[in-house]
Amino acid sequence: MITDKKISFKFDGKKFFGFEGDTLASALIRNGVFLVGRSFKYHRPRGIISAGSEEPNAIVQLESGNITEPNVRATEIELYDGLNASSQNNWPNVNFDFGSINDFLSSFFPAGFYYKTFMWPPKFWEKYEYFIRKAAGLGKSPKEDDPDKYEHFHYHCDVLIVGGGLSGLYAAKLATKANLKVLLVEQSSELGGEKLNVDYVQSALQGSVDNVLETSVGISLVNELENLNNSNNLKIIKNTTLFAYMHNNYLLACQKIKNKNIRQIIWKIRARKVVLATGSIERFLTFENNDRPGIMLANSVRKYFNHFKVKPRGNIVIFTNNDSAYKTAIDFYLNKIPIKAIVDVRKESKGDLVRKAKNFGLKIYFNHGVINTKGRKKINSVIISEFDEKLKNTIGKSKKLSCDLLCVSGGWTPTVHLFSQSRGKLIFRESDATFIPDISFQEEISIGACNGTFELDDIFEETFNKMKKLLSEFGKEIQDKNREGVNKIFQDKIKHLWVVPSNKYFGKTKMFVDFQNDVTAKDIKLALKEGYRSIEHVKRYTTTGMATDQGKTSNINALGIISQFSNKQIHELGTTTYRLPYTPVTFGALAGRHVKEFFDVERTTP
Repeated sequence: MITDKKISFKFDGKKFFGFEGDTLASALIRNGVFLVGRSFKYHRPRGIISAGSEEPNAIVQLESGNITEPNVRATEIELYDGLNASSQNNWPNVNFDFGSINDFLSSFFPAGFYYKTFMWPPKFWEKYEYFIRKAAGLGKSPKEDDPDKYEHFHYHCDVLIVGGGLSGLYAAKLATKANLKVLLVEQSSELGGEKLNVDYVQSALQGSVDNVLETSVGISLVNELENLNNSNNLKIIKNTTLFAYMHNNYLLACQKIKNKNIRQIIWKIRARKVVLATGSIERFLTFENNDRPGIMLANSVRKYFNHFKVKPRGNIVIFTNNDSAYKTAIDFYLNKIPIKAIVDVRKESKGDLVRKAKNFGLKIYFNHGVINTKGRKKINSVIISEFDEKLKNTIGKSKKLSCDLLCVSGGWTPTVHLFSQSRGKLIFRESDATFIPDISFQEEISIGACNGTFELDDIFEETFNKMKKLLSEFGKEIQDKNREGVNKIFQDKIKHLWVVPSNKYFGKTKMFVDFQNDVTAKDIKLALKEGYRSIEHVKRYTTTGMATDQGKTSNINALGIISQFSNKQIHELGTTTYRLPYTPVTFGALAGRHVKEFFDVERTTP
């Protein structure tokens, strides 16, 4: 939780101030720092786009010397006094990067460039190798011994619940009251999940009933679980990411702790039953120059504003194909933050949130899309245009809107990574273009948004029914059906738009799908043109989804683009393999105490 206590930190050698409870990302945005790094291949300017582990751009080098750690997400670093971070993949600095010449030469570096170029002549390989190794990698690994200690901890429980959002909290409440041994794992420093995106005070003052109900239910659940923590067989561990789902319900989690003696702990968990409540990730939309600093996911902007109290400045435009982005618009309106325009690709929407936005008098461009953006190191305007009936081409004259912040929402993708690691089978749901859990392979259930259930009342209903069945397998019963009272918000259908219409797929276009690896829609189309059909082959040829974020914001968009260009249904394409770890884990944490003289302990007989 944000407090008034000021904290000093450094980014790229410059001193800034944030507040206790900030992440490095929220503190940088608070200080007006939008340019935080450069992309891998083209060295394009990149800014923060999200507020969680899906962040592909804000990857920094934390500290220096023997305690340095490369490739850490600014969105996951909790601010502490004296923190020192620096941007990566640039020279001599992030503002003037000599490598950005690659952006102007991008037509010479298409998909598969590496495979085509470095094959010949063979005698040149030693010369290639030197430059390839210099260019490879993002951060710098430490060259001295790590002074910190790492620990491994074994834990057995009846029920492991992954995710401290509302569905996970409700499941933990039911299991704990059934007197089972419960472990709840949450990757952030606070419980609540989506509750953290809602400003309870402002909602109450402005009479936004939906937000009040959602938040009050969340607060009551959080308080109840916090009071039960370490008692009644419930244990809650925060700042802990569950990164691997192994065989026989054996799972691994990495906990970051504030301790001078121990830096991280690997939890080795054996659970009789696993409840996955890992939520969902907001999608990006694919349009021309969609990677400029100042373009962010709408729900992440909402969290930075409501939870971290970072007030956006300047002209704000929202670009969406679904109703959820209207929550951000309404929150801004209620807090007297002007919205320049909402650009919606749909012809119309009868959703409750859209109706409310209309009643507030917000400017909405239906059947329009953002077709381009302007600005180099930060966005300064967007170009919008109307679409034809099939969303294949633009019609009429385009409009230019000045813009300091562009909030984008392309729908939601259930976080099915751990379910897939457990060897569970997915099924594609056409209505909202999501892969959701279908057949479990291990003793596991998925609930809430990671199961494709997005409405709060439906989430509580589903959680109650699934937990009732799970508890019955332990011989336990739920005495009362204690449904949490929330209103159902009607949201209209999403309009699938994998690529915003353009006639420049083979021109000088930059429609980014994978932000960290600089994979564009044009690269994917080129791979298909050159004969690649399998999604796994397209992935390797273009490197989409192969960066440190493992395609959390890009994979479903890549599948949609392949489907559109190849005229195949997405369910026919399948998915790429979800490999562990879910997020990067340090070698120190994996090694634990088994280092130096303890790496391979010598045992002798008496």
